[in-house]
Amino acid sequence: MWRLIVCVWFAASGLALDNLYSRLRLIALSPTHREWMNSTQVHELIHKGRRFRDVTDIQELPHGCSQTLSKFPTTVSQQAIVNPLLKQVSQEAPLAMLTNLTRFHNRYYNGDWGRQSSEFIYTLVRNMFPQVNVTRFQHRFPQASVIAQVEGHDNSKDIVVVSAHQDSINQQDPQNGRAPGADDDGSGTVAIFEALRVLATSSLKLQHTVEFHWYAGEEGGLLGSADIVQAYTSKSVVADLHLDMVGVPAQPPAVGIVTDYTDPDASKLVRALASAYTDLPTRDFQCGYACSDHASWHEAGVRSAIPFESQFIDYNTNIHSAQDTLNTVDFTHLLKYVRIALGFVVEVAGVHSS
Repeated sequence: MWRLIVCVWFAASGLALDNLYSRLRLIALSPTHREWMNSTQVHELIHKGRRFRDVTDIQELPHGCSQTLSKFPTTVSQQAIVNPLLKQVSQEAPLAMLTNLTRFHNRYYNGDWGRQSSEFIYTLVRNMFPQVNVTRFQHRFPQASVIAQVEGHDNSKDIVVVSAHQDSINQQDPQNGRAPGADDDGSGTVAIFEALRVLATSSLKLQHTVEFHWYAGEEGGLLGSADIVQAYTSKSVVADLHLDMVGVPAQPPAVGIVTDYTDPDASKLVRALASAYTDLPTRDFQCGYACSDHASWHEAGVRSAIPFESQFIDYNTNIHSAQDTLNTVDFTHLLKYVRIALGFVVEVAGVHSS
């Protein structure tokens, strides 16, 4: 079945559609430092490897507005439910999907390749899981975010988010450079796809709704997640588990736990899940400002956690270049994060008792 999706989707050109940068953008370089910049200046930040948030279209959100669970789980208690799910985890679907994703010249958010790659993800998820509600979330730029919703069964309005970013970029030439983005963040993209596949093909019924988000425009300053968080201000989001780079382990292998701009309780749960469902130790480290899309949820007061592929943020030197290729990804390592994601979903969303 999965051989069918390893096919063509790569017509066209890498024409950059500069509608996003037709006016200056307000760029946050730290929590206290913001500057108005044009596209050349934004691309220069990317070239230098600077982390930043594009806050042009973001209204200030009331901190803590969306946290809804008064008691958040921090220990593992659902092994009897999770363990049968873990037996279904396989590298077949992630490998096939990542083979397709890395064939795009790049997945630059403000260009046509980024638009095509997001359409590929949307079509794949919609066709593979007709029982799941799949939508595009359109932005001011060509690449759309993709959201797949698995509805809860307890009439609860609470939502648990599992996310990754789908775009890739070449640090030297963001618009036109080759950027397979296998690890950054093709690995997270296919890991949450596999978690969705296992969940959607099981008979498990959850209390709360679970949404899988593939964000557009992370490399442009967390653009896609910022728009979605803004749109979700009236919704009850319990937590976000974000997977950004889960395919290249360091030596010795470990699950890196990001401790800044994250929630201590959500991170504590991730440590417990890694201990229960993988053979890896956990190692805490700090990632810095605007490290990835979990920061958008954190900024809005929603619990977020990010288990990273290693204990060293800069270990994979191939990212943002033509060398971030499929053959560098360790799928055995990647699947351990699928296991963490499934455990997170079951513990936080809860099991419906029929």
